[in-house]
Amino acid sequence: MSELLYWLDMFGIVVFAFSGALMAGRYKLDPFGVVVLSAVTAIGGGTMRDVILQTPVFWVQKPIYLYVIFATAVLTIIFIRCPKRIPKRFLLVSDAFGLALFAVLGTEKALSLGAAVPVAIVMGMMTGVAGGMIRDVLCNVIPMILRQEIYATAAILGGALFTLFIYLGLAEHLAIIGAILGALSLRLAAIYWRVTLPAFDIIEPEQDDKKL
Repeated sequence: MSELLYWLDMFGIVVFAFSGALMAGRYKLDPFGVVVLSAVTAIGGGTMRDVILQTPVFWVQKPIYLYVIFATAVLTIIFIRCPKRIPKRFLLVSDAFGLALFAVLGTEKALSLGAAVPVAIVMGMMTGVAGGMIRDVLCNVIPMILRQEIYATAAILGGALFTLFIYLGLAEHLAIIGAILGALSLRLAAIYWRVTLPAFDIIEPEQDDKKL
């Protein structure tokens, strides 16, 4: 089981690092900027989770994560010559895979450390969305979690499904895969059909321009 978690985690790192590198390419950052944006996207959420849970930060214990991020950034620079020509939807889809993976794996780690179910789900959501938030803020873009996108909702669904499957007695590897597919399906459906949450809009009263 630990081997499955490890490879899923690595896949999530690669996907998020790739999405960060693509974002850097769209905004014409230099190679150092590409690596930085890849890193914060890939490990930002997990770092915040581990600090809050007061457990050793995963990439400090295993520097291989940093090597994978660096390799992903370099390969993206080499092979993706024109990032702006890549459809924006491709960036959203790659981000969706990382979101689903990290939301579920973050929830699993929090539960394994003894966190309560609501806390574990929040930690899973943070693992999935925080890296993308930092990436968007550095690029001066409103983070997707703060827009009408079904983004954090998909992460919460993944964590909730995982805890539900475990409660129902499903094998852990099946619970992880099922929860990832659930979160991914919701996010991809929202991207494909452009489903969004309703916006909170305060209607200002009409001003009377006439002088009294």
